Amino acid sequence: MTEHIAFVGIGAIGLPMAVRLAGAGADVTGVDPFPATHERAAAAGIRVVSGIADLDGATTVIVMVATPGQLAELVDAALAAGTTAGQTWVIMSTVGPASAIEQGERLRRADARVVDAPVTGGVARARTGELTIFLSGDPADADRVVPVLAPLGDVKLVGSSLGEGQSIKVVNQHLCAVHIVAAAESLALAESLGLDPAQVLPLVEAGAAASWMLSDRGPRMLGDTDVEVTSQINIFVKDSGLVADAARGADAETPLLDAARARYLAAADAGLGARDDSRVIETYARATAHAR
Repeated sequence: MTEHIAFVGIGAIGLPMAVRLAGAGADVTGVDPFPATHERAAAAGIRVVSGIADLDGATTVIVMVATPGQLAELVDAALAAGTTAGQTWVIMSTVGPASAIEQGERLRRADARVVDAPVTGGVARARTGELTIFLSGDPADADRVVPVLAPLGDVKLVGSSLGEGQSIKVVNQHLCAVHIVAAAESLALAESLGLDPAQVLPLVEAGAAASWMLSDRGPRMLGDTDVEVTSQINIFVKDSGLVADAARGADAETPLLDAARARYLAAADAGLGARDDSRVIETYARATAHAR
């Protein structure tokens, strides 16, 4: 690969993605404002600059920021720097269809090509190159980025318009949000019934009740509050909000999502926002302890 890639957002999932692209031969420069991130990236062999204006010559800009607001700020900075003409922007963040369309159109007016390509699979699959990527956009632009994204996982061409990939990610995050809370609730229930959750988990995950989130988050739910953070509670506060907003816009009923969202908000209110999303189980543990 001969791409010069600016990879914006070298966080828990962004760094292993950037490393895989560099390993495939791309010239990758990270863009991230946090000094601690620079240190982790340097240890992994990735050069990082603090802002998009500090980088010249990128042909492809891959975006893995956390929120719609951060995406808007990034586009503001790129437009102010006048660097977008001729670039291909790949919006891989989970920002919702409205944000992808709005910011994509701003970039297109500044002569950039833009595709929408949110990912699912988490840090574990980012490290192994087994992410699932929901790619949408102008067919010619999408065809151009497929080989660029191939080292990251399975690229699914899902539509020809910006926002279609984000809409699929909304459905995906609805399920993820509900499944994590369902796993937490079931393991908390096991403890309330006088069972050892560590013994219950391998039994139920081997049967019809199995889910990827149960197997992935379940072991971390059995740990303490300082387990490795691969996805923050705050991410699911944000993502469940995007799902709720999209559902309201479509006049869709999402009572299960609403119940799960209440748990993430309760966890954040309890000071757990920066903890791993598996720690949503602590909202149940605290409720149980209070009841006793």
